[in-house]
Amino acid sequence: MLFAELCIPVLGKCAMKIEQIYTGCLAQGAYFIESEGEAVVIDPLREIHPYVERAEKKGVKIKYVFETHFHADFVSGHVDLAKATGAKIVYGPTNMKLGFDALIAEDGQEFKVGNLTFTLLHTPGHTMESSCYLLKDEHGKAHALFTGDTLFIGDVGRPDLAQDAVEGLTQVKLASHLFDSLRHKIMPLPDDVIVYPAHGAGSACGKNMSKETYDTLGNQKQINYALRADMTKEEFITEVITGLMPPPAYFPKNVKMNIEGYDNIESVIKRGTKALSAEAFEAAANETNALILDTRAPQMFAKGFIPNSINIGIDGSFAVWVGTLIPDLKQEILIVAEPGREAEVVTRLARVGYDFAIGYLDGGMEAWTQAGKEVDSITSISADVFADVVNADKDVAILDVRKDGEYLSEHIAGAINAPLDYINDSMLKVSKDKTCYIHCAGGYRSMIFTSILKARGYDNLIDVAGGFKAIKDSGKFTITDYVCPTTLL
Repeated sequence: MLFAELCIPVLGKCAMKIEQIYTGCLAQGAYFIESEGEAVVIDPLREIHPYVERAEKKGVKIKYVFETHFHADFVSGHVDLAKATGAKIVYGPTNMKLGFDALIAEDGQEFKVGNLTFTLLHTPGHTMESSCYLLKDEHGKAHALFTGDTLFIGDVGRPDLAQDAVEGLTQVKLASHLFDSLRHKIMPLPDDVIVYPAHGAGSACGKNMSKETYDTLGNQKQINYALRADMTKEEFITEVITGLMPPPAYFPKNVKMNIEGYDNIESVIKRGTKALSAEAFEAAANETNALILDTRAPQMFAKGFIPNSINIGIDGSFAVWVGTLIPDLKQEILIVAEPGREAEVVTRLARVGYDFAIGYLDGGMEAWTQAGKEVDSITSISADVFADVVNADKDVAILDVRKDGEYLSEHIAGAINAPLDYINDSMLKVSKDKTCYIHCAGGYRSMIFTSILKARGYDNLIDVAGGFKAIKDSGKFTITDYVCPTTLL
């Protein structure tokens, strides 16, 4: 988590403090705002200790937990934070039946926090309950707008995530609502209002987000395609829904948890951080249906791993790929991690609703090998060695597991696209009887792909370390944008 603090002076004194708490792996921004001994937290992550500790350190009381909508890409900390602090959870207008106490606010309802006033602006479009919170000082001047997933920096929220929530709701209808929300609720606000969104570049909640995490509304009116003053509603709808990739499969399940409630994060972490000896770990793997998840770096994993384990590295887009590739949130998980990072893994699993880690290998892979347990490996070669293979065999089987758009932009001549996102379909393009060389953009996704297929009985797979970047940098390959036939390799 990264903390950025903005102190806004009013009449020569610092009357309010806005802290943006940004979590890179989810590209998510939560907010801690304080004034005169009171505070509000907006869109908190599930692990609540950063907010509780900040409140205690500053001697302020968290009065409200403002939620901009029912989040799909992570499990919010609203329930645990409210229980821990006595704060009131606030949502915008909704008919959803919640599994916890919350204040369902009306459009335009105001909330006092110290000398500040927050006004809830109901802005349906990303979801039907989506709302923004406009912050004003004691003199009524608007300073900041916390937009959730309604307005991003450089983009707006995708309108296809909530289309199954209400009968007859479609992405076109949601996009129409979003157009009206932007034009009637947000764009009329002063240009010097600072926009603080819930996400930045890397989130699947939009398609064109900037790496910047805040901006003035006036600048967004100039550069954000969705805020063009001369745009018609029809043009807006077309532009917003064009090019949307399917959302990760875990999104609807996270929404359900955010609506109904969930287990306390501390109990989840306690269960998941149970240290298991090599013998106990092996017994748990044999006696349960637990998935062995190895979270070490791809090349470290390739050199030696527990048979049938899969690799999703903690230092990559961990939460997104876990959510995409492990369909059952209640799947029991056994963890292999770098020693000292086990709690981090369990926490990051819980952020996206995977609450059933049941323990970790105490001492990591070193303990496993020292115990004389069976170890498997994956062959991984450099781009230069791969070039020699291609030059020697023009019919070599090459699988590019990047997304469709990456592949269509440029790829190795002769490579077949088999995106990791759709691994169950992509694996049908691979023969168990022929050696196949696997690459992605940088080596992270290819090792995930290869480890999963290895666990399913595919033994003739070779990873290309460094991925397409290393391949292209070598200058030894023919690069094209010609689309190859998707035949069996």
